[in-house]
Amino acid sequence: MLKLAPSPPPPPPPPAVRHDLPQNFDFSLLLNCRTAQETKQAHALSLKTGAFNHPPTASKLLALYADPAINDLRYARSVFDQIPQPALPSWNVIIKCCVENQHSHQALCLFRELVWHFTPDSFTLPCVIKGCARLSAIEEGKQTHGLALKIGFGSDKFVESSLVSMYSKCGRIGSARKVFDDMDNKDLVCWNALIDGYARCGEIELALEVFNEMPERDSFSWTVLVDGLSKCGKVEAAREIFEKMPTRSLVSWNAMINGYMKSGDFNWARNLFEDMQARDLITWNSMIAGYDFNGRFKEALDMFNSLIKEGFIPNHATLVCALSSVSGLATLSMGSCIHSYMVKNEHPLDGVLGTSLIEMYSKCGSIESALAIFNSISKKKLGHWTAIVVGLGMHGMASPALQIFSEMRKARVKPNAITFVGVINACNHAGLVDHGRHYFEMMEKEYGIKPTMEHYGCLVDLLCRAGRVKEAKYVINTMPMKPNKVMWMSLLSGSRIQGNQKVGEYAAQHLIDLAPETIGCYIVLSNIYAAAGRWDKVSQVREMLKKKGIRKEPGCSSIEHKGTLHEFIVGDKSHPQTEQIYSKLTEMREKLKLAGHVPDTSQVLLCIEKEEEKETELENHSERLAIAFGLINVHPGRPIRIMKNLRVCNDCHSVTKLLSRIYDREIIVRDNSRFHHFKSGSCSCNDFW
Repeated sequence: MLKLAPSPPPPPPPPAVRHDLPQNFDFSLLLNCRTAQETKQAHALSLKTGAFNHPPTASKLLALYADPAINDLRYARSVFDQIPQPALPSWNVIIKCCVENQHSHQALCLFRELVWHFTPDSFTLPCVIKGCARLSAIEEGKQTHGLALKIGFGSDKFVESSLVSMYSKCGRIGSARKVFDDMDNKDLVCWNALIDGYARCGEIELALEVFNEMPERDSFSWTVLVDGLSKCGKVEAAREIFEKMPTRSLVSWNAMINGYMKSGDFNWARNLFEDMQARDLITWNSMIAGYDFNGRFKEALDMFNSLIKEGFIPNHATLVCALSSVSGLATLSMGSCIHSYMVKNEHPLDGVLGTSLIEMYSKCGSIESALAIFNSISKKKLGHWTAIVVGLGMHGMASPALQIFSEMRKARVKPNAITFVGVINACNHAGLVDHGRHYFEMMEKEYGIKPTMEHYGCLVDLLCRAGRVKEAKYVINTMPMKPNKVMWMSLLSGSRIQGNQKVGEYAAQHLIDLAPETIGCYIVLSNIYAAAGRWDKVSQVREMLKKKGIRKEPGCSSIEHKGTLHEFIVGDKSHPQTEQIYSKLTEMREKLKLAGHVPDTSQVLLCIEKEEEKETELENHSERLAIAFGLINVHPGRPIRIMKNLRVCNDCHSVTKLLSRIYDREIIVRDNSRFHHFKSGSCSCNDFW
């Protein structure tokens, strides 16, 4: 908290102040300045002639630099600091300039100095209160409110309006209402501030009540109500207000688009977007972020490309959302293009953009690029360390992930809960059970971070993948919170891998009771029964699926080539290169036989009697079609990168290892839980996944 009344420092001896203006300086020069260049020229002349030491000259220069037409805080502060004895108007000018330029903390520091030399006036206090609002500095705001009452400005309408706005923005709506009710002259700004405060706090009914009581309204009054209703998820109510607006502001259009996107109705959002006469960057960002939020990654990137074509310049928010969508599609070429744009336009990577780039390259399968970005950031923040630990763990590179985590601790960067999720997951993907338990315990013992559901989920998954399903079951039954569906799904999947039908049925029953719509539960349970040859049970599970109207998601693999995403499902024959792809599949089958591969037909979880038909079923799995496409189209020497929506089956894993050696190609597969780097006949997961 910034105290506004510390012990005053001993005042320095006042320097000599010139009261006469040198004859070789024409003050009218300053009166005629209109641009930053003209002001700097006059400034230079004042220094050269000594006129700067004349108080009116320095004050006028300060006012020019702080004027919205020029708005150069750096020069304004430089001039202010050189004024020997600034008058109260000069203090007011520099404080206002700081607040308007998002340097509110600097404004409060200046105000703390000011109060030892002058009594603030009705120009000072509203600016300072506005600065408190922007910093959400409620304690400093209350101190300023007390000072205003003490010196007789408590009923000044500008001060009161600022207080209503400040309390509203700081979430103290009760205090805002009290100031509002005590006002004699309520202007439109106060009414709007109160509506805004109620909307921000989610008190929409009270916001509507105030809105209906208003003696007059402007565009902001309508807009803030639309925005508040949209943010609270009451999109249809917002739409009613929006339709009644006398004139619709750009902010209200953007609020409606945001509301529809957050409710998942991206079609309505798109309709509004198309109907707009004018758009700003916020409009485009709302669309891109909305598509990304709803998992419509292709539409998000199409919108990003349209934004560039329309001549808009993306900001940090735009780029972060675009990179997130690239991660969702694993379209490395698009991610590289965005990265190149960022480099060309000198976007700094020391903040969230650096984190987004590390995540993007990790999720697109280029962990080397992610490491290069991480190493290039000189002032690494927690987000950068966490992103690379998570990325390395996702790629099964547990040792480098744990090494970087160790370096992070040596650098005295305190890990957070998300960091530990990444660390335990790194142990998970490498089967390091003892290490995982060690870090799970370290989290609370050394850093005071209480394990959340996600941490327990990581531990359960780690135990299940290592074949310790009974131990995982014990953790689930003894942890301090009720297990969620992800945890039961981990236990069920672990039971399938271990062939433990009893624990699998136990997990499935709990999962069906908790979330009966979870399709994966029925599929995995069906697979457990199929692997055990219990086709009667398989039929029962499938009948349950049918009755519930749940359809199994088909296996789908995608591969990007020359900026286009090519998707394949099992037995797919819709691709333009189908003939070449199936010819390549035949070639692959012959080469695999020569290499000694025997298909693992136990992975065919369908009631098929003939072995030949089972082998054909395996050969048509979606990732094999994608690999065949990659072998035909991707230039030799370049990795074949594939993304699959489901877990890779054992037979496809064995086949891909062999194909990487037979064709001397690196094949990178991202399934629904991790990355597999196949090279020279082996996989980065060491057959543990």
